[in-house]
This record gives sequence, structure tokens and C-alpha cells, in this order.
Amino acid sequence: MSLLSTRVAVIGGGPAGLAAAEVLADAGIGVDLFDAMPSLGRKFLMAGRGGLNLTHSEPLDVFLARYGARQGELAPLVRAFDPDALCEWAKGLGIETFVGTSGRVFPREMKAAPLLRAWVHRLREHGVVTHARHRWVGWADAGNAGNPEHPESAGNARNGSRLRFATPDGEKTIDAAAVILALGGGSWAKLGSDGAWIPLLTDHGVAIEPLKPSNCGFDVAWSPIFRDKFAGEPVKNVVASCAGGGAAPRRRGEFVISEHGVQGSLIYALSSALRDQLEREGQATLTLDLLPDRSAERVLADVSHPRGARSLSSHLQSRVGITGVKAALLREVLDKDAMLDAGRLARTIKALPLALTATRPVDEAISTAGGVRFDAMDNNFMLNNLPGVFCAGEMLDWEAPTGGYLLTACIASGRATARGVVRWLRS
Repeated sequence: MSLLSTRVAVIGGGPAGLAAAEVLADAGIGVDLFDAMPSLGRKFLMAGRGGLNLTHSEPLDVFLARYGARQGELAPLVRAFDPDALCEWAKGLGIETFVGTSGRVFPREMKAAPLLRAWVHRLREHGVVTHARHRWVGWADAGNAGNPEHPESAGNARNGSRLRFATPDGEKTIDAAAVILALGGGSWAKLGSDGAWIPLLTDHGVAIEPLKPSNCGFDVAWSPIFRDKFAGEPVKNVVASCAGGGAAPRRRGEFVISEHGVQGSLIYALSSALRDQLEREGQATLTLDLLPDRSAERVLADVSHPRGARSLSSHLQSRVGITGVKAALLREVLDKDAMLDAGRLARTIKALPLALTATRPVDEAISTAGGVRFDAMDNNFMLNNLPGVFCAGEMLDWEAPTGGYLLTACIASGRATARGVVRWLRS
């Protein structure tokens, strides 16, 4: 079969889908790119609103370790399109990058829109046909495309799966020689990543791990006084860890008090460990060192210093520099008598236990864990139960912290899956 006569459907216009379309087009394959939203890359644009974090400059072995339990599956993909390659790719689109003080890599313009425009323009120049407002709703042949239990449909995926799309002009049926699903996880549903694909695949026996929030906030049972006064307030220069989290790292940074609990980059860095502890034990404890630059011995000496006629608030401010939201956090976990116990106060300053009661909902999370299991696919990322149907990106069962790791793996995954399609078509 001539590759030039083949058209492949890529469903999902986020980074993984765009990357897959690019590799396919470069291989001389005709590509139709579908997205349910009015334009491509909606979540990508939102993620870059505060400065698009493309990738990270740390050593590759350290970078790969950020994928945790899925390092084994993701490492070959990322090594094939590593952070250096990603930066060179962006440069080819006219987007210069720089390394920030944290080691994160950003476009010079600190925006996602210029990169997305250049990317989509190049795809169209290479013959990729885009179809907005096309929501995939399954297969035209009663959803039996390539299902081994229905031999009469087994040839559809190889010789043109009949895909159903809901469009503003009514339902359409489109043939494709192969399909790449790059439909994202379940967060930010209003931007198109809603997990609606799950029943379409589970109906065919595709093994899927339930979607869970990742890089998410957590609920805390704040007192009304604390919530009303400090919601929206940042808590700066602390070290956080997950009590009982085993090998979960200690991280330094800042987070934000929310109406419901806690959120922000420092919380997201520990979210998988905290979420897993909640699932395992029914509760989780976020431990905060409010004074990471002072030893426990010095803090004890400072708070034990006679305060004379000064109030405890003035004493804390003058001796250890604790005021505002940090002082209020101490009062959230210590009663009046405990606050007057210098030893207990000092220990709490260095290890304040914050009880988390639940994760925030999936739709509020930056990303999701769970998705199509890797053992539900072959080495080409084709579903074992659906020949000709491939999966890529965040809809696979993996997660990563923020810092460029999500975007790098999504693009690397899209490229790897497209190479798998090319191999399958040539076979």
C-alpha cells in the first residue's frame, strides 16, 4: 500500500496530536486532524497563559526520574525527543528559548500563542487538513471497528475505520486507514479534555486505569476566621513534605491558601504522594517547615527567649520573623496553651502538620493520572483490542509534575505513536 494514498485520522488538537500529525505528514502520509473545540490547542494556550514552560534543563537522567513509576515506559520516548531536541524543534518554528533561574525552559516571548500559530501553519503547509468542532463519538459500524469478536468489522481499521463525528452540521462519518487518539485526560473539560473517550474504549475491553487528579490542590478544614482572612494569600519560603510518603521528596517553594484548602506549585510537586496517601489511608498530612533556613535548635532558643510584656505575636515577629499567614497557620493547628509551650511551638514551626481531607475535583487539576494502560497496547502504541487504533499523550496511564515534564512527554509520545503508525502501515 502506498503511503501517499493513505489518510490517517488524528483526533485531538493538543500537543500530542499536533506532534503526531507532524511526524505523519513528514512521512508523506495524508493527515486529517480533528478537534472538538472551535480551535486547536485550547488547553495548551491556557497552560501558557502565565508563561509557557516548554521543558527543563536539568540532566536527562534526573529529568526522566520525574516520571516516577512510568519512567520505564516514557524514558525511550523522551530520549528519542529529549529537551534539547524540543528546543531545536521550537527554534525551527522561529521560537527562541531561554533557561530561567529555576532551570525551566521558556520561549523568549513567554507566550504559547506564537508557537502554536507557527506550528499549525507549518502543519497546514505540509498538507495536514484540520477540522474544528468535530467531536468524535465512536465508530459507524456499531462501534465494532477492528473488534476481534466481530470478524465482519476486522478489516475496517486496516482499510479505513468509519469514524463518527458530531459537528455543527450534524453527524458525519469519515473513513481513515488508521486512527491516533490524542484526547487528553479529564482535567479542564471546558477546554476539551473531558475524558468522554473512556466509555468508547472500555466498551471494547480496553484496560483503563481510572482518571485521578494530578498537580492538584487539596481540601483543608480551615476555621471560618482563617478562611475569610487568608484565602488567596501566598505562603512563601517554606519546605514541604508528605508525612508517611516514603521516598516523597522535600520541596522548597511557595503555595497559596485557597477557600477550600491549599494549591500552587509547591503543593502540585507533592500532589501524587499526597493523593496516594489519601487513597491508601483515608487521610494525608502535609508537613511544613516555616523557617527552613533556621535549625530546630535555634528556633527553640529564639522562641524560648523571655518576651517580657510583649504579646506572643510581637515576640514571634521580632525573634523569628513569623507574622501574617504563617502565624495564623500556627494558630490553626495549636490551641492557646500549646502556643505558650515554647518546645511545642518550636517543633511546630519546623514541622507544622496540615491535615488534608480530599483532593480537589479532577476538572480543577492541571493534569490527570490514569488512562489507557500500557499493557493494553503493543510496541507501536496500537490498542490490542482495536487494530488500527493508536493512543498518545495524556490519555495514557502516566503523570508528571509541572516544570516542563508534562509537555515534553506529550510531544514525545505523539511523535512515538506516529512512528508506530508508519511502521504498522508499512507492514
